[in-house]
Amino acid sequence: MPSGKVHNSLARQWELLRRLPPKGPGKTAKELVQELKDAGFKVSKRTVERDLGDLLEAFDLNCNNAGVPYGWHWIPGASPEMPGLTLAEALSLRLLENYLQPLLPASILSVLAPRFSSASKTLNALSEENTVARWTDKVRAVSPSLPFLPPKIADGVLESVQEAVLLERQIEVDYQSFHAPQASTLRLHPLAIVQRGPVTYLIATAFGYADIRLYAVHRIAVAVLTAEPATRSPDFNLDAYIAQGGMLFGSGENIQLEAHISDSLAHILRETPIAEDMALEADGEQWKLSATVADSWQLHWWVLSQGAAITVLGPEQLRVAMVAELAQALAGYGEQAKE
Repeated sequence: MPSGKVHNSLARQWELLRRLPPKGPGKTAKELVQELKDAGFKVSKRTVERDLGDLLEAFDLNCNNAGVPYGWHWIPGASPEMPGLTLAEALSLRLLENYLQPLLPASILSVLAPRFSSASKTLNALSEENTVARWTDKVRAVSPSLPFLPPKIADGVLESVQEAVLLERQIEVDYQSFHAPQASTLRLHPLAIVQRGPVTYLIATAFGYADIRLYAVHRIAVAVLTAEPATRSPDFNLDAYIAQGGMLFGSGENIQLEAHISDSLAHILRETPIAEDMALEADGEQWKLSATVADSWQLHWWVLSQGAAITVLGPEQLRVAMVAELAQALAGYGEQAKE
């Protein structure tokens, strides 16, 4: 097996070939040195010039010596497309594999599997001498909330759901609603898939109805892809649906939240506002918060999670709901205290 040093030299020369332009006047050795350094390779101008001299004997390259400094490029008509992966491509594929697998159809994942394997081999071979190759060991996406393990999805269900969305075909499912005692058989017209934390949701309409619903994929026991085309609303836009609070589980209507908040919470919200129009106004030892937000379960959970750091002033319906929730929680703690 080639040594790590040989692997690094081959990868460097591969990267060098990919960075040469298809025609003159070409790139100078100095320019190529900087590009390789930006990609994480430790090289000198002498190393690049030596590499170019070696590669000139094996590939259709041309050294433009019409002026100084010389420019290097592919001979006109030669294809600069190279097999294999660049370091940037390997890094991108590794991140794609780690974070986006739930959103990729199984048919595409199967095609990408060899590329994922190649990306892993490329990064492993270069990691000893190239700091850029170790990038995926140094970055992570972490949920700001309590981490939950992903729910188990029945075999074949996710693949069928993905194919239905991809091919825009109807899908028949046995779905166990959160509030229903028994599963129901539904004919769904898929619109999109959204990954919300550890849970995958199918956005769809059911039967001939036009109202858009969310279906947790892990609550689908059986999914059968049909040959019938799905009915899709021409007005549906996934980004607009999310922006309007479609994934927040609530009415989706905007409300004007007003509350007293602690100084520490105000400090956090200055850095990460909850709305574009959020405003904070000093009010004695507290701060008065006002913001236009979607009326949703997510909002309720957030307010309750802040404990004594927030007191809802309005709207009245939200204030009453928070008082009831907190009173019920306090009663539970009180009953335990008596035991």
